[in-house]
Amino acid sequence: MARPVEFDEQKVLTNAMEQFWREGYEASSVQKLLDCTGINRGTLYNSFGDKDTFFKSCVDQYNKLMDQQITATLKNSNLNPWDAIGAYVEETLVNVSNKHRSMGCLLVNSVCESINYDKEMKKVVRASLGSIRKAVLGRMKEAQKKGGLRKGLSAEFATELLINSLQGARVNARDGKTGNQLKDLVKFTIESLKK
Repeated sequence: MARPVEFDEQKVLTNAMEQFWREGYEASSVQKLLDCTGINRGTLYNSFGDKDTFFKSCVDQYNKLMDQQITATLKNSNLNPWDAIGAYVEETLVNVSNKHRSMGCLLVNSVCESINYDKEMKKVVRASLGSIRKAVLGRMKEAQKKGGLRKGLSAEFATELLINSLQGARVNARDGKTGNQLKDLVKFTIESLKK
C-alpha cells in the first residue's frame, strides 16, 4: 500500500505563486516549480494537475490575499469612499513587504506576459482583476452619490483612471520604486478625481 503524500499545501501554493509572480507563467518551468515547492513531479500532477491547473490554483491563492486587502479597506463600511480608496492604496503599495512590492502584481504581470494570448488563462486573470475593479467602482459610485467626484467624471471612468494608475504603479514597483513613491503617484490620480 502506497504511503499518502505529505506536504503543506498552503506552503506549496505560496511558493509556486511567488515563482509565477516573480518570473511569469512561461519562464516558470515545471522544474522550477518543483524546485521552489520541494515536491516531486508525481505529487505535482496528482495533487495539483498540469501546469495550467497549478497556475489557476496559485491565482486563487493570490486572490485570497487580495480579498483580505479589499475587505479591510474598500469593503470597510466604517471608512468613507476616499478614505477606503486611500487605505487600499496604502495596503497594497506601501504596507507590503519589499520582496512582494518588487515583484509587482501577479495579475498585472500575467496580463503583460504572453499568457494574455491563452483564452482560458486570460479569463482567469481578468476575472481576478475584475474583482478589484468592482470593489473600487462601488466606492467611486458612493463618492459620486455623495457629491465627492469631480464634475464631469462618471464613477466608471474614474475607476478606470484609478485602476490604470494602480497597475502602472505595480509595473513601476518592479523597476525599484519605493512604496512611498508609488503612493505619491497614485495619490496624485486620486486627488485629480475628487471634487
